[in-house]
Amino acid sequence: MKDKNFNVKKFIKEIVGTIIGSLFIALGTTLFLLPNKLTSGGISGIATITYYLFNMPMGAVILALNVPLFLLAIYKIGKKFFTKSIVGTVSLSFFIDMLDGLKPLTNDRLLASIYGGIIIGIGTAIIFKMESSTGGSDLISGLAKAYNPNIKVGSVITIFDIVVVLLSVIFLGEIEIGLYSAIAIFIVGKMIDIIFEGVDFTKLLVIISDKNEEIAKQIGDKVERGSTGLIGKGMYKQDEKLVLLCAASRGDISKIKTIVHKLDPHSFVIVANAREVLGLGFKSKS
Repeated sequence: MKDKNFNVKKFIKEIVGTIIGSLFIALGTTLFLLPNKLTSGGISGIATITYYLFNMPMGAVILALNVPLFLLAIYKIGKKFFTKSIVGTVSLSFFIDMLDGLKPLTNDRLLASIYGGIIIGIGTAIIFKMESSTGGSDLISGLAKAYNPNIKVGSVITIFDIVVVLLSVIFLGEIEIGLYSAIAIFIVGKMIDIIFEGVDFTKLLVIISDKNEEIAKQIGDKVERGSTGLIGKGMYKQDEKLVLLCAASRGDISKIKTIVHKLDPHSFVIVANAREVLGLGFKSKS
C-alpha cells in the first residue's frame, strides 16, 4: 500500500542533498584531517586508525563497519531514513576513497583541524537538514534511542567520540592527535549550530519596572519591537508587577537598555540568549 504522504520530489531532493553533504564531509576528511592523522570522531575515527595501522582504505572500512549497524537498524528506523542513510554512507565511503589520492591543502594540524572541522560541519549540517545520516555515530545514537527512548542521544555521541579520540592517541602514539581532533570535533558542532540557527543570535530581555507600560510603548515606537506583559509577583514584598518579555536582535539591545534606564533608573533588566525565535520580525516559521 502506497504512502499517501510520500512526496517523490522532496525525497529526491533529500537524496541529492545527502550526496552533496557526503561530498563535503569527504573533502574535509581527505584534504585536511586524514593526511594529518586527525579525526572528527565516530566511525570515521576508527577508520582513520585502521588506515594508518593496516593501510586499509578508509572509505571501505567505514562502509564495512556500518553494515552491522544497518542490519540492527532495519526494523527500528523508518524506511525513508534508512534509504537516505544507506545513500549517505555509500556516498561518503566512495568519495573518501576516490579523493584519498589528492594532495592535502595543509600539513599544519591546527589549520587542518579548523578548516577540516568547518567543511565537515557544513556537510553534516546539510545531511541533518535532509533528515538523513552517513551512518556511524548518528545511527548508533538512533539505535540507542530506539531501544531506550529515555537515553540522552547527545551523551551517546559524545562518549563514543571521546573513546574514538582516545583510541587514536593510543594506537597512533601522539597526544597532539587527540588535542587537535578535539578542536575539529568542537568546530564541527559549532558549524552545525551556525547553519541551523544562523549567526545573528536573538536576545531575550526580561524587564521588571513600575513603568513597564511606558517602556513597552517606547520600545514599540523607537525600536519597532513588540513586547509581552506577564503578571509577576515579587516574593520579598509580595506585590504584583507587570513583567515585560521582549525578543530583539543584538543591535537593538543598547537602544532598549537606554530607553529602560531613562524611564526608570531603578528598573531590573535581564538579557539572555534565545536559541531560536520564529515569527514576525524574525525567522520564518516554514
